[in-house]
Amino acid sequence: MSLKKVISCIKNNHNFLITTHTNSEGDALGSELAFYRLLKKLGKRATIINDEDFPSTYAFLPDINEIKKFKKGIGNLKFDCFVSLDCASLQRSGKLAKINLNSKPILNIDHHISNEMFGKINWIEPSSSSCCQMIYRLYKELGVPLDKATAMLLYVGIFTDTGSFHYSNTSSLTHNIVAELLRFNLNIVQIYKYIYENIPYKDMQLLSKILLTLRSEFKGKVVYFQAKKELIKNKKLSIDLAEYILTLGRAIQNIEVVALFRENAKQKNQVRVNFRSQGRVDVNKVARFFGGGGHRAASGCTVKGNIGEVRRKVLSKIKESL
Repeated sequence: MSLKKVISCIKNNHNFLITTHTNSEGDALGSELAFYRLLKKLGKRATIINDEDFPSTYAFLPDINEIKKFKKGIGNLKFDCFVSLDCASLQRSGKLAKINLNSKPILNIDHHISNEMFGKINWIEPSSSSCCQMIYRLYKELGVPLDKATAMLLYVGIFTDTGSFHYSNTSSLTHNIVAELLRFNLNIVQIYKYIYENIPYKDMQLLSKILLTLRSEFKGKVVYFQAKKELIKNKKLSIDLAEYILTLGRAIQNIEVVALFRENAKQKNQVRVNFRSQGRVDVNKVARFFGGGGHRAASGCTVKGNIGEVRRKVLSKIKESL
């Protein structure tokens, strides 16, 4: 999809509804807020509505309170264009997937290779480090100047989605963009602390319990963790549980794939599975087999069944890719 069509969509519409995927993190929130600020600078009207509250880890982000949680009656909201950011499928936006009852045009901006191209306008760049990197390009193409608040939002999205710049999606272009963002005198030490060194004691206790479930398969090439609903029920986490667990799993010597199996505490016989790969195994293909998706080295899916059944099916599929 030509970027010109994205720009034309922005110029020709006046009232935008912005959303992202459930379990939002740095890139999702950063791209939403940076896009919101872009529209405001262009004299447009914009509203951000997500399926869930934002994680308290990201409470430091500029304009974070502009993000509203979906609630009953919100379907009466008037807008000209539905904007989905960092979201591989419309269903991943949760309740927001059903809000576009009048079938307004969907602008789909994303960098996941598994994107389902569900928009009227689809700008998908799997080579981009993050959705925030794509929003940065929009600022440049539209000639809208950056400011410190926007630079922080874009930096957080790029920083988190590149795994602090050590994932393979980090390129020379990514570093050049970040170099420009850092000219706004961002306090990167404090940003790191907010995101990665800000874990409440109760959440660390829960993490320690999940770490005890660590198991290995296939001669140590695959490791997995699991969290049953009894463990996580009624727990409101302030951290991205999957990201912490999977990052630790990836650090294990000689592993190829790490997986986290989490029972849905609100729905019976449903398990969320998150994957990370060292790169040789394409976990996006594994996730897509079960109706999910993401990136080659980081993906996820939701599978029906009890946690034991789901684990056996998923591990069997991973084995095929080893």
